[in-house]
Amino acid sequence: MKYINLGQTGLKVSRIGLGCMSYGDPNKGNHSWVLNEEEGRVYIRKAIEAGINLFDTANVYSDGASEEVLGRAIRDFASRDAVVLATKIFYPMSSDVNAGGLSRKAIFTEVENSLKRLNSDYIDLLQIHRWDDFTPIEETLEALNDVVKSGKARYLGASSMFAWQFMKALGIQRERGWAPFVSMQNHLNLLYREEEREMLPLCISEGIGVIPWSPLARGRLTRPWSDEPATERAAHDNVGANYYSKAADADRIVVDRVGEIAEALNQPRAQVALAWLLHKQGVTAPIVGATKPKHLEDALGALELVLSPAQIEKLEEPYVPHHLSGHG
Repeated sequence: MKYINLGQTGLKVSRIGLGCMSYGDPNKGNHSWVLNEEEGRVYIRKAIEAGINLFDTANVYSDGASEEVLGRAIRDFASRDAVVLATKIFYPMSSDVNAGGLSRKAIFTEVENSLKRLNSDYIDLLQIHRWDDFTPIEETLEALNDVVKSGKARYLGASSMFAWQFMKALGIQRERGWAPFVSMQNHLNLLYREEEREMLPLCISEGIGVIPWSPLARGRLTRPWSDEPATERAAHDNVGANYYSKAADADRIVVDRVGEIAEALNQPRAQVALAWLLHKQGVTAPIVGATKPKHLEDALGALELVLSPAQIEKLEEPYVPHHLSGHG
């Protein structure tokens, strides 16, 4: 396994992170396709054995069950201090009026709840899942700083938002001497490259680690283009359909290019798409999901796959601007 510092911190993370949204309880939340605990912990164990140390989840995944599954798996298969546990807060966990968002009350409550589910005294990387339009950013950032000072979180990260919002937050943190965001988990893949316009250059300039979500465009980059859903998840994935359908003609060409290069290299499409992302300046560790053995195998294989400048150019050439997505 290859390791890299997360942004300008001394924290070393594997160049591939395992996303744990797919592990939890199919009867909780709105994702019926997730694996149950017995099925999911197999992949967590294999990831640990392969040297992956970055595990990403969120309180909202399977209504907390994802954190529980991950916490028990880490307890059983690894030393707690040998892994980097990352989770996220923002989305409401109940119907209570103060259950969601990034108020001081919500942050303190959800951090405590996540710690219990993760069976841990601390969170390595506490991330805000989205920007909260209804809470003053100063309130959010001061509360996050207090969580770090209390020892319940080691580092802070953010997820999809506008670059101006992220820079505003970073500026306030620096001005007040508060614990800073050290990472950005954003939407970035061959089918969605809008982050290259402002967010990625900002992260490079400010020394922020980038850990993209959906690096395979929810599976669209792993198989030939088709109008028919290939999996149960794809069949019920209204979010993914909204992300990519507005530029379907151009997306089809990109998918075809991935196939052409994969065939020429005699490698799986997933490895080509992930290798492209790993070649990109500023990218630290894509967050990859795995519900089949080949998913983890392809992720690990991508670490060794070298793409030529000509192949990268061929993959990137047909891209067209997309409607902004992933911020909501």
